[in-house]
Amino acid sequence: MAYKPKVGATMAAPNVIPMADIMLVLLIIMMVVTPMLQKGVTVDMAHTRNWENMPAADRDDAVLIAVTRDGHLYMGNQEISADQITDQVKDKIADKLDKTVFIRADAGAKYGDVKKVVDDVRDAGVDNVGLLTLKDESAGPPPPPLGEQTTNPGTP
Repeated sequence: MAYKPKVGATMAAPNVIPMADIMLVLLIIMMVVTPMLQKGVTVDMAHTRNWENMPAADRDDAVLIAVTRDGHLYMGNQEISADQITDQVKDKIADKLDKTVFIRADAGAKYGDVKKVVDDVRDAGVDNVGLLTLKDESAGPPPPPLGEQTTNPGTP
């Protein structure tokens, strides 16, 4: 007769402690990684009803300039001075086919500061400048683009 060890009572409930440990580790990883996913400096952008989706601004190689409320300028995460914008933009767009620069201005930034950045970007040879805004959720749908006529079904 072979030796057969005695087995203890079988536990019917699953052990959730390892699962809780894994979930806490995943939570910590998400808390650390999430701030790194944001490109550029955080600014409180203006809200607008007539917005246009600009998916090119989300690309990794997009040229983003941020203008903060207090007038500081950032290209990506690096602060730059106003006299460096033209040279920096020329370097960034030199080997690109799409020569578009996006400007993220704080809603409280001075108009003159944003205008100066746009002028400096244009001096670098950029034809397409995108001013990034947020969609105003409180407004209705945006009006149709110019040239498109909406007709009322009840009128001839």
